[in-house]
Amino acid sequence: MFDYVTLKLIWWALVGILLLGFAIMDGHDMGVGTLLPFVGKTDDERRVVLNTIGPHWEGNQVWFITGGGAIFAAWPLVYATAFSGFYWAMLAVLWALFFRPVGFDYRSKVADPRWRQLWDIGLFIGGAVPALIFGVAFGNLLQGVPFHFEPDLRPVYTGSFFALLNPFALLCGVVSLAMLTAHGAHYLMIRTEEQIFERSRRAALMFGALLIAGFSLAGLWVTYGIDGYAISGSIDPAAMPDPLAKSVEIAPGAWMANYSRMPWTLALPTLGFAGALLGLLFAWLRKPLLAFIASSIAELGVIGTAGAAMFPFIMPSSSDPRSSLTVWDSVSSPLTLEVMFWAALIFTPIIIAYTSWAYSVLRGKVTVAYVREHDHSAY
Repeated sequence: MFDYVTLKLIWWALVGILLLGFAIMDGHDMGVGTLLPFVGKTDDERRVVLNTIGPHWEGNQVWFITGGGAIFAAWPLVYATAFSGFYWAMLAVLWALFFRPVGFDYRSKVADPRWRQLWDIGLFIGGAVPALIFGVAFGNLLQGVPFHFEPDLRPVYTGSFFALLNPFALLCGVVSLAMLTAHGAHYLMIRTEEQIFERSRRAALMFGALLIAGFSLAGLWVTYGIDGYAISGSIDPAAMPDPLAKSVEIAPGAWMANYSRMPWTLALPTLGFAGALLGLLFAWLRKPLLAFIASSIAELGVIGTAGAAMFPFIMPSSSDPRSSLTVWDSVSSPLTLEVMFWAALIFTPIIIAYTSWAYSVLRGKVTVAYVREHDHSAY
């Protein structure tokens, strides 16, 4: 139905949509986990916080799992290379995420305060660490990752874990953490009241301001302090994957070139700033639903800004630019992409419909009285 070039572009967009879905849906769960020890001062208040996301967080993980599966099937070279280069970072994410299922299931089953405080720390780690590391990963992608391909297309990573923790990558990690924490604070404002609402509102204002400052600084850093990548020779977008069949140059300001060639892409950073500013405004005005929608728009803008700047690159190589992976040369076969397209076309609306129904049924405020009344069934 679609030619190979169109399928490659479709899957670039679909992976971006899945990442955005993950940031909006599971992102607010991670933001709530990050805020747990700070907006809940008593055990009852922390149980209120947990019960705002307890019924939904597992369903929201679908976006994370589907995104990983889509990268594995649509971009196998990216999947293999990323899991080699970011191996310890990925393990750190998984170790942090382990705290979430056991924390939700076991935290409130034992009344010992020390037991519950221990799981509160675990749930905080399960929210904050992945949010930070995802941003660090994007920061390293913008700088280039030290890997190359052997003639048999076996990826070889030549960097180290601690090299990933460079200043620019850590700044991107702060942007990611601030973005998801502000998003989680907006969600808590929707679902809570009184003191928890007020603490969440203050957190939304603080992390929203941090997001704007961090996003601004990162944009200036990319523009004036980081060399970007550009394909210097010709490349056949319709060719079968071969990442070594191209020439790539590294040049100052190259990440800004797409914004000059396609001015409409400037709408993405505009949405990032506008969404973050509106999130601050609506949080200040105590309009949490509008603030949540605004922070979702901010996430679209922030993620889209990085994607538009890097296109067609997905995973640039700093040690051998020719080995850089792009939309054109890191994908699966046409048949694989087409079969997956139809699967995504069928199942993505089902996921969205089910998620919408679940949130509609379980809407409303969670209170301390509710937690006490449902002591044995609440989280």
